[in-house]
Amino acid sequence: MAAALSVAAVPLLRGDEGMWTFDNLPIKLLKEKYGFVPTPEWLDHLRLSSVRFNDGGSGAIVSKDGLVLTNHHVALGQLQKMSTPEKDYVKEGFLARSSKEESACPDLELNVLVAMEDVTARVLKAVDPEAAEKDQNDQRKAEISRITKASTDQTGLRSDVVELYQGGEYWLYRYKKYTDIRLVMAPEIQAAFYGGDPDNFTYPRYALDFAFFRVYENGKPLRAEHFLRWSVDGAADGELVFVTGHPGHTDRLKTVAQLEYERDFGLPLYLEVARKKRQDYYDYARKGVEQERRSKDRIFGVENAIKAVSGEHEGLLDPALIRSLKAAEDSLRKAAAGAKDEPALKAARSSWDKIAAAQKKLGDRRLQTAYRRFDATKVAGLANAIVRCVAEVAKPNDKRYEEFRESNLESLRFRLFSPAPIYPDMEEHLLAATLKDALEKLGPNDEYVRAALGGDTPEQAAKKLIADTKLIDPAERKKLVEGGEKAVSTSHDSLIVWARRLDPVYRAQRKWYEDEIESVMTAEGNRVAKARFAAYGKGTYPDATFTLRLSYGRVAGYELGTTQVAPFTTFHGLYDRAIGMGGKPPFDLAERVKAAKTKLALDAKLNFITTNDIIGGNSGSPVVNAKGEYVGLIFDGNIQSLVGRYAYEDTRNRAVAVHSSGIVEAMRKVYGMDALADELTGKTR
Repeated sequence: MAAALSVAAVPLLRGDEGMWTFDNLPIKLLKEKYGFVPTPEWLDHLRLSSVRFNDGGSGAIVSKDGLVLTNHHVALGQLQKMSTPEKDYVKEGFLARSSKEESACPDLELNVLVAMEDVTARVLKAVDPEAAEKDQNDQRKAEISRITKASTDQTGLRSDVVELYQGGEYWLYRYKKYTDIRLVMAPEIQAAFYGGDPDNFTYPRYALDFAFFRVYENGKPLRAEHFLRWSVDGAADGELVFVTGHPGHTDRLKTVAQLEYERDFGLPLYLEVARKKRQDYYDYARKGVEQERRSKDRIFGVENAIKAVSGEHEGLLDPALIRSLKAAEDSLRKAAAGAKDEPALKAARSSWDKIAAAQKKLGDRRLQTAYRRFDATKVAGLANAIVRCVAEVAKPNDKRYEEFRESNLESLRFRLFSPAPIYPDMEEHLLAATLKDALEKLGPNDEYVRAALGGDTPEQAAKKLIADTKLIDPAERKKLVEGGEKAVSTSHDSLIVWARRLDPVYRAQRKWYEDEIESVMTAEGNRVAKARFAAYGKGTYPDATFTLRLSYGRVAGYELGTTQVAPFTTFHGLYDRAIGMGGKPPFDLAERVKAAKTKLALDAKLNFITTNDIIGGNSGSPVVNAKGEYVGLIFDGNIQSLVGRYAYEDTRNRAVAVHSSGIVEAMRKVYGMDALADELTGKTR
């Protein structure tokens, strides 16, 4: 125990660090630092008012009639799918001035977390500790499939088992799922994403990055028992605030060997592929006005990813960060090496070396992982999913790939049969570019390349595959899935034939990864997690998993060099920014914003920053005060926040949000959406 106590002396948390699960909140820290203790009722209300956008992002229910608020950039995918050459909602915005004008989204699923259950003991009990690691992995997955199926059958709720603390815990999360979602309001992109990519991940910001949807149930607006009440005044400087949302992915509990792999191989390769994709999108967009319109959300997404991952990579290149992480890891490893009476510490002694060996194996196949893109385009990904789906659903539930288990099939079918538009010329362009990259990087003898090209050039293959497929039509996709293995195995559709050729390559690659990499990472990660629990207790938080978390912090500016960065921006600052940049794109004002200058209260707060710990996936998260009132809308982090994937610091790392008063000011004065603003602020509907 002496070794464990010495490790526990290592500082675990910095400032307002932590993306906390609702079962393990830092109540003592909150009380000591801020004098605030959340009640169970307060936490339940926040949880049941929070929404996960299943296509990526967060949101909150903000009225009794199912109104949901998120970011414009979270809504962007739906806006793109709902747009036409005649009605470009991305460029022009969308304003529903009555319920009749609210427009149904083609394939948006929202989730609300209604229950959580610790199933760690059940999962770990199903695993034979003497079995080979790949067999343990199969046993673990089989038990998880049984848990999720039983939960779905018993409750009718979406049921996911979530791995936390690198396998140290497993929790069953049950979600109420909504799929009748209608668009209510979205500003034009020039107002929502003011400053474009140059201002992205920076501060000060001047963005109206918000959008409204409404949840319908049984054809009527949802009568929401839980929703966040609006604060007209919004957040104040120094105020304690909370963010509840769904952070996507962090790597703070990974080993140094895993992070060194990301630094040296994983992130550089990701950026290489992303930059190629960006060029492909730009090449397509230059073909015409309509092609440019179709490409907007993809270009936004890839540029956002490149900037974020570049910042993360820069963080890992900082020797001081690696030294800090290595010091913490070395302390735990020394405790494990010297442990005499603590089984969990002793069991982890060789885990770090085994994880490092698995990382080396992964590195040897990094090009195949990056360039064998089975979801190269939207319709190509659908074809591969259909071929796998009919094969997997024919198996017992516990033998299937996770994404094809009974608990996931309803959501899968919802996506497969989406009526969202697919553009053949875009598909051909992107597929040809992807196959060309694979040929150049993997060579003509690679199994994937041979199967994907079938003896043709990338351009020839793409042209034939897209010209001869019927999968653009969702009815055709539905017919194949409902026809099962027989329909798919006898189909002559070009992309289905192509996906059948690729399927053995995909399955072999996935089996290798699950047996050689995933099984080791999970088994040894579990041992490291248990060692960490033995040393620290459960006084820390798990890595982000796109599940509901709560973070706390305060509204605060920061020092930058010899100057001070203010916590708030205003509408006055927006107009000043436009003037200072000469009104040139991307700093030109949207026409509605330009016209509203004389109507707006120019000193109204627009954006602000907090010390809350967030990351991608938190976009659209509500910022609430100690009363549980809605005071802001998370939409970004500053450039100093990007290293937060690996570590948190609160000196300059800031979350960036739209101020609640600025949202209402814009709704009334810029967009004339007074009725919606009244609903939001509780006046009427």
